[in-house]
Amino acid sequence: MSQPLLEVEGVVRRLGGRRVLDGVRLNLARGQCCVLSGDNGSGKTTLLRILSGLEAADAGMLRFQGVQTRLPGYPDDWRLRVVYVHQHPYLFHSSVAGNIAYGLKARGEPRETWRQKVEEAIDWAGVRDVVAVPPQKLSGGEKQRVAMARAKVLSPQLLLLDEPTANLDADGRRRTMELLARLFAEGVSVLIACHDRELIELPGVQRLHLENGKLL
Repeated sequence: MSQPLLEVEGVVRRLGGRRVLDGVRLNLARGQCCVLSGDNGSGKTTLLRILSGLEAADAGMLRFQGVQTRLPGYPDDWRLRVVYVHQHPYLFHSSVAGNIAYGLKARGEPRETWRQKVEEAIDWAGVRDVVAVPPQKLSGGEKQRVAMARAKVLSPQLLLLDEPTANLDADGRRRTMELLARLFAEGVSVLIACHDRELIELPGVQRLHLENGKLL
């Protein structure tokens, strides 16, 4: 049996005097998609932010690709392999292509390399028709697809998505769902926090539920 991509044990996060996460345990295989449900305030976003290194846990253990770390603490090199997409992704006012290229340029990739990757990501996300539109004028669905392209172009080994279909119109939701289906088909390891019943019930998706600080 192959080693899990991500193993989580005993993760604790205290906020406002209560344990939002209370000994969370999670195993995620390579190429696996998990959907994480739970009521508002149940800690779904907190867990994603901890797994991405954006927020500290009070205690726990993470093992990523067999490399273990105790929390609090998060190895810097993991941030190159784990990418988080916020529910309301922020786009810089530069351009669609500039937003998608941001992470590649920050990592110091040669221009000739990242330009090709950006062009491929534009086509993958289906945003070629809005590439000349100022990012601040994009619809919610278009912003979500640009954010997903910006994440995917980094070739993450684990992609964390927070409510990717929330507050989108019917067309934006449909097109975002199509991108998610492509990610699953391409074997990208994905953990999605959401309330979307259609997404939760997709075939081949492992369902997790966060309640009273524990994963069920």
